Amino acid sequence: MANVPTGHKADVAKALGCLLLAGTLMALSLSVAKLADAADLPRLSFLMVTMAGASLAQLLLSLPKRAHWRLDRRVIEYALVSGILLALPNALGFLAVRHVGAGFVSLSLAFPILMTWLLAVLLRMESLRWDRLGGVLLGLTGGVVLALSKASVGGGHLGWSLLILLLPLTLALGNIYRTWRWPDGVPLAFLTALVLAGAALGLLPVAFGTETGRIGELFAAPAAVGLLLVEIGIFTVLYLFFFILQRLAGPVYLSQIGTVAAVMGTAIAVLFLGESAPPNLAIAGGLVIAGTLVFQRAAWRAAQASSPSTVSRAKKP
Repeated sequence: MANVPTGHKADVAKALGCLLLAGTLMALSLSVAKLADAADLPRLSFLMVTMAGASLAQLLLSLPKRAHWRLDRRVIEYALVSGILLALPNALGFLAVRHVGAGFVSLSLAFPILMTWLLAVLLRMESLRWDRLGGVLLGLTGGVVLALSKASVGGGHLGWSLLILLLPLTLALGNIYRTWRWPDGVPLAFLTALVLAGAALGLLPVAFGTETGRIGELFAAPAAVGLLLVEIGIFTVLYLFFFILQRLAGPVYLSQIGTVAAVMGTAIAVLFLGESAPPNLAIAGGLVIAGTLVFQRAAWRAAQASSPSTVSRAKKP
């Protein structure tokens, strides 16, 4: 897998753009989920159909490269396991948003970066770099400040607040697995389509078992169809850039999406969904931004150090 810190400076800029876009879209998807819940739509069915629709859209995007499509045992395993690890945190978020709010669910997205980094270092997928660790810890501190601030003004039902703590762990496991088992030679949009299809299949028995006969509600009113189409559009763009970033930068860099989504999701929930603002939102946002900048600077410096011009200058007496 390619990794931004050992790549070129152009890759660093591309990764940063993907990071900001995907993080913002992830936060926006949770806000749409809250609107769907407020409309009393079946939450897991809404998520399942959204993922199936986004999978179809990705498949259409991959048509120009259909000559390179393949479905062997490795690709099917990757699609199913990655799909389940993608569906689980999304399902947790969609179910919990009614009880703890979109802002609190967004806060939990700040924590996968540390879990992913620790797993990657332990598995020797990442080297231990102190400058990168500094960026990770700054972003994590911002997430902790947000979480504590939210708790101080009331974070919703305790049981759901504790359950949502599983979300960062499943995200971290998914980040590591997708890099570890990434199948070579498969078009990115086709692979994304298969993973989203795997996620929809993983949700199918749970959605049908808990929301029996309710899937028709998603198509019964123009407002419901509108929310569904908006979420499908968000998921299509989100996971296209999500997988571009995964391939380009690796699991730890990818997990910064959570810190971006934590701040953006809280801001959206406060500005547009009427949720109360945590007291230290500005401080937490500043820490997350600072952590992202430190992490980006570390990546930029490593890219400069590995560029051909830098290497040639280093060899001169």
